[in-house]
Amino acid sequence: QVQLVESGGGSVQAGGSLRLSCTASRYTYSTIYMGWFRQAPGKEREGVARIRLTTGSTQYADSVKGRFTISLDNAKSTLYLEMSSLKPEDTAMYYCAASPLLGTSLEGSRYHYWGQGTQVTVSS
Repeated sequence: QVQLVESGGGSVQAGGSLRLSCTASRYTYSTIYMGWFRQAPGKEREGVARIRLTTGSTQYADSVKGRFTISLDNAKSTLYLEMSSLKPEDTAMYYCAASPLLGTSLEGSRYHYWGQGTQVTVSS
């Protein structure tokens, strides 16, 4: 079973940057994609970005394109989310997740393993 632990959240002013990390205790042979999701109070969970482990192909939500970058360090078993030009509407709990399913995009139901989350707060 994949175990995921996020870190790097915090409070930042609008226009600032943060880097989130997600360390996997171990991958299973079946992990194909890893992704970042977020959920703000009173809102539905939103897929932010995902990366395919073998090819490095990425996908982003329109709301973060050009501002966020997802990357993976396989040697460290760590997933990153570089966030820049942060906006107050980026405020949310951010979660990393892992999927064993081919063709996975940003649909949360296709991710079987989840971390506990790290809070990002952007003030105006």
